[in-house]
Amino acid sequence: MINNIVSQFELHKKWVETIGKEGEKLCLEEVDFRNFDLSDKLLEQANLVECIFDNLNLKSIDFHASLLCSSTYKNTNLDACDFYKSDLSYTDFSNASLKRVRFSKSDCWEAIFKSADLIDCNLSNVGFLSTDFRNTTLNNVDISASRFKKTLFNGAILKNIKGIDEAYFHSINIGTLEEPILLEEEQAKKWIIENCS
Repeated sequence: MINNIVSQFELHKKWVETIGKEGEKLCLEEVDFRNFDLSDKLLEQANLVECIFDNLNLKSIDFHASLLCSSTYKNTNLDACDFYKSDLSYTDFSNASLKRVRFSKSDCWEAIFKSADLIDCNLSNVGFLSTDFRNTTLNNVDISASRFKKTLFNGAILKNIKGIDEAYFHSINIGTLEEPILLEEEQAKKWIIENCS
């Protein structure tokens, strides 16, 4: 199993380097990567669905333009990673460290960032539909052109949020999943501004 996946990494590297002329795109489902050394692996433009990356040190890994739906990154160090134009629907980043991470143009539909630290991140032009930021620290992040709908912010710590005027607030939830308190449009924007320290 492990040898087979290692050879798939090599084929994927060739596929990326030859712009698809040689090798093969990496497409894996339900793989537990906790026993792999991913430090030298090329993971951009890969399909890694329902995979486990929990408790790993993935600093500076490039995941851009990847399909990563329903994968988990719980308690993972993702500092300086790149998720540009990635599909992160239903991914779980609970308790993850996310410093200097680029999420711009990605889709975070129902992604979970519960109790994670997002510091100096690019969150511009991202879809945050029912995304969970409960008890999350968002410090010095850019949300310009991003879309918020039913986004959970209960207990979130907001500091130096950039691009609030350029973001689209359909609604945010400052209550719980069980007992939502929805603020819409201008009310939502006002709450974000007032809760920034």
